[in-house]
Amino acid sequence: MRRAESDGEDYLRTQIAHRLGFRAVPVCTCEIDLREAGTMRKLIFGMNLSLDGYIAAPGDDLGWSVPSDELFQWWSDRVGATSLALYGRRLWETMSSHWPTADQQPGTTPAQIEFARRWRDMPKVVFSSTISTVDWNTRLVTGDAVTEITRLKAEDGGPMDIGGATLAAAAMRAGLIDEYVLVTAPALLGGGTPFFTALDSWVNLNLLETRTFPGGVVLTRYETRR
Repeated sequence: MRRAESDGEDYLRTQIAHRLGFRAVPVCTCEIDLREAGTMRKLIFGMNLSLDGYIAAPGDDLGWSVPSDELFQWWSDRVGATSLALYGRRLWETMSSHWPTADQQPGTTPAQIEFARRWRDMPKVVFSSTISTVDWNTRLVTGDAVTEITRLKAEDGGPMDIGGATLAAAAMRAGLIDEYVLVTAPALLGGGTPFFTALDSWVNLNLLETRTFPGGVVLTRYETRR
């Protein structure tokens, strides 16, 4: 009898919420070991994106996202503080085609030299089944990405960054990302590679930080609400 009354109350609350314009949020009733959850390494997904949510324009054009000196230094400091970076193949190929020797090129600025050295020193994991070798303090994983990322999160160590739309999308759908860092440029691309992927269920977030950079760029950081 009590269960029937409870179901009726839930239905009534749902109807009231709909009438007021709210949507009911699915609630997980599973039991979580908070002590164990607290020991997991944090996984952070952060990239430059347009105001309409794309990290690259059609044709992988990134000309809209050239960073100011202040923003470039902010990204460089993040690389210097990263315990482990996880890359998909395409982003790895983009980064590794330039930064390993960027500090040896004529006209390179002190900030770019610092970034190049930090990038080389940063431990990295590349997930790909189509390449056979990697270098520059990097390990290659050819197996299932979600399985490996889950294993890495359970290890001791500092926060991990994840980059690359396809790889991040897999981690996002699996509920593995703990923090989202959006560096939003005041540009509308109308299409391209999206920052977010389609999800099977809602993800609620808490705002951690907002900051502005030259050129109207806005940083927002969110943590996943567990």
